[in-house]
Amino acid sequence: MSSHRLPSRPAPTAAPTTTPARVRAGRSISVLICAVAVGAATACAPSEGAVTPSLAAAAPASPGTGASASTVGAPGIGDPDFPTDGNGGYDVQHYDLRLSYDPASRKLAGSATIEAKAVQDLTSFDLDLHGLTVSRVTVDGGAASFSRSKDELVIEPGGQISNGARFEVTVDYSGVPEPMRDSANLGEYGFISTPDGAFVTCEPNGAKTWFPSNDHPSDKATYDFRITVPAGLTAIANGEMAGTPQTNAGKTTFVWREKHPMASYLATMTTGKFQIRTGTSARGLPVYVAVADNYRGSLDQLYTQTAKITDYWSTVFGPYPFSSTGGVIDDYAAGYALENQTKPIYGGFSPAPTIIAHELAHQWFGDSLTIKRWRDLWLNEGFATYAEWLWAEHTGQYTADSAFRRYYANAADPMWSYPPGTARPDDLFGAAVYNRGAMTLHALRREIGDDKFFPLIRAWTDAHRYGNVTTQEFISMAELISGKNLKSLFDAWLYEPRRPAPIP
Repeated sequence: MSSHRLPSRPAPTAAPTTTPARVRAGRSISVLICAVAVGAATACAPSEGAVTPSLAAAAPASPGTGASASTVGAPGIGDPDFPTDGNGGYDVQHYDLRLSYDPASRKLAGSATIEAKAVQDLTSFDLDLHGLTVSRVTVDGGAASFSRSKDELVIEPGGQISNGARFEVTVDYSGVPEPMRDSANLGEYGFISTPDGAFVTCEPNGAKTWFPSNDHPSDKATYDFRITVPAGLTAIANGEMAGTPQTNAGKTTFVWREKHPMASYLATMTTGKFQIRTGTSARGLPVYVAVADNYRGSLDQLYTQTAKITDYWSTVFGPYPFSSTGGVIDDYAAGYALENQTKPIYGGFSPAPTIIAHELAHQWFGDSLTIKRWRDLWLNEGFATYAEWLWAEHTGQYTADSAFRRYYANAADPMWSYPPGTARPDDLFGAAVYNRGAMTLHALRREIGDDKFFPLIRAWTDAHRYGNVTTQEFISMAELISGKNLKSLFDAWLYEPRRPAPIP
């Protein structure tokens, strides 16, 4: 998912259509169109890590909506719908987070070292941080002055940082984390204390509740986590564990490393008492699943379904983009699931296979391919919802076409007045973004045919692997690969506040 409340879905209706054919992919769009094959045996092989430039690096115009001669980094990255999210002036390359959490006192102590590259001259810049008390800030080892303004941590280094220079800022901080509260969207999110630890789901802008960051999906980075908790508890983060957890003086330290670029909202440090199962999928991909003690009966099903679905998606969407797959069930009743990179988390429920399919599809659509601006959220949620329909089709529950037609038949559905191509900040996770977004893909599939649709999806995931994407980029690729002018189709399904004409 992206953090979302689980939308309703049609009940099984008809026998499945033919499972989508195995499609072929290469590294460039022209090669993709020519269908040069990538061997199926490597489709789910662990990735060794790769980095592509984030939006900030690719477009070194930082403050607000355009370039500025100012040496003050902007307090927002330029997303018009979330104007205070993220920051201008720099591009984060890596986060090194050293964290200690005590569930009894609910106190978090952290030291975050952020490696970044300036994209303008800087005499000051901001990090996003919600609550918590900052005790010390250094830039390249030298003391830096700092101040707070709401959720902005404003830092003034000892000297000017030149455009293009790499620099390192370390922030020492502590306190009791306060989750974000947004009743119009998810309710509570971010760092949420639980009786035995913490449930950490950060979409859209909750990373700042537990570490200072450039908290917007357009600035992706790699991560190291060093998390210390009371002995007997488990700390779970993204990527893979580096070495064996070490216990000393009643505390255990877990080290995790995510070596692929990751948006801040996908980072987690979920902690508590968990049952763990590890292994490899049939295609050789490492699997890590954890369930809270109250859900121990779901451990094997979560493991089996996660491995099976990840392997299957690698044959439909292209090679799996990360080095491991997994999932976590915590006993916090969030009412939603979130596609934390490499380890989707399910808040207080045992997920059905279709929900696992949704969250694992996000590893491609949302995690590897990350939106540049929140208004394009359908590129995450529409694709993952359509993946639910494809999984149901693959397993014989119902067809994608029957799901589409069941939704379309409800002419009174409020989603017809909500064009999903521009997600609303006050209703970011509305049903239209999910269901009408998925319907857009099915309308496209019917228009261009399976022989173009599935190669298009693989071309899309390949061309933008680990990068940031926009709706217009997807439309352009769809037109290139199909050889058709698709403007009227996308306008009708994504941008018009009315029910489109029926499809054949």
